[in-house]
Amino acid sequence: MAVYVDADACPVKTEAERVATRHKTQIFFVSNGGLRPSQNPLVQMIYVADGPDVADMWIADRAGAGDVVVTNDIPLAAKCVAAGAAVLRPDGDALTQANIGNILATRDLMADLRAADPFRQGGGRAFSKADRSRFLDALDRALRAAARASPPR
Repeated sequence: MAVYVDADACPVKTEAERVATRHKTQIFFVSNGGLRPSQNPLVQMIYVADGPDVADMWIADRAGAGDVVVTNDIPLAAKCVAAGAAVLRPDGDALTQANIGNILATRDLMADLRAADPFRQGGGRAFSKADRSRFLDALDRALRAAARASPPR
């Protein structure tokens, strides 16, 4: 059981570390660099080479059943869900087998709409304290569920 964080633009790194530490769970922050190392022995900073999706590939190659992945990257989330990992967005929304197909299709549709209309850019709402709170609760629940599902050592 481990937590993998797609850390480059993740707004909940501190919260993820705090919850993982409370659950005594190894956490991997994966990025292209620029993150300050943690002194926490449960935290591993993984710095991958620059390039498109290199951090995503590192996570997708390792995450599986019993793991929790934190990402806003929908294609990465789809790969991790397919591998059996629990996937959370930074706002606490869970991405599952039941909803990942619709979310992936919506993402692709919105990309097509933005490409067709150059004035349709940006949007979305700002990350809020309520999002942060939902994430803390969702990660805590996901780690408890993973601990119950994993065989005793």
